[in-house]
Amino acid sequence: MLRLRPMIGHLRRVAKGLVDLAYPPTCLGCGAPGHGGVDLCAGCRADLPWIQRGCERCGVPLPAAAVTLCGACQQRPPPVDRAVVPLVYAPPVDGWIAALKFRAQLTVAPLLAALLAERLVGLSLPQRIVPVPLHPRRLRERGFNQSVEIGRPLARWLGVELDGAGARRVRATPDQVGADARTRRRNVRGAFAVTGDLRGMHVAILDDVITTGATSAELARSLRRAGAARVEVWAVARTVVRGLDR
Repeated sequence: MLRLRPMIGHLRRVAKGLVDLAYPPTCLGCGAPGHGGVDLCAGCRADLPWIQRGCERCGVPLPAAAVTLCGACQQRPPPVDRAVVPLVYAPPVDGWIAALKFRAQLTVAPLLAALLAERLVGLSLPQRIVPVPLHPRRLRERGFNQSVEIGRPLARWLGVELDGAGARRVRATPDQVGADARTRRRNVRGAFAVTGDLRGMHVAILDDVITTGATSAELARSLRRAGAARVEVWAVARTVVRGLDR
């Protein structure tokens, strides 16, 4: 089996090369040829709304000279050890996420995963990635979980286990659009259940967007009750909407 692994890796690289020849990466921003094997050119990548410096616990953008935690996290520390969020939820990123989530454009997921992966370079990696689960009714309606779709290529590139079944959403929650942080916290209270023994494990929650952090915080509490020693939250983008984050 060990002798087969290099050959399997070689065959996968060959297969990917053939796919790239047949369907070369095309920039989702301007239609030019993609760069670095993803559907984004170097120019459009540079123009993305990158978060240069974010709060270590919630990912909200901070001024260059600010402390490592935003005011909200200083007053009410979330139950996560670190947040990794590369982008602001603004054009064109918001449109790409909406295309994935609401129009089932699953081909967008690898690009979103690649943008998140860039921010993870050099960081200590978890033993398990846990996508934020959808309630079964919502999953049936949508047909897929956008966080799982982003997680598949990300987990493969990082060599980390993607656990799409260990956490379940056991309570359907109301639509969170426009709700403030207090309402969101109330809506997701008790929404998740985690199966399995996570004692001593380093786990990363994966979501597409963080708005107030209420969902990831509630899931983090469930993961800690299952024994997780360190819980991070990873997301592609962070909303910055005055009034929602307090």
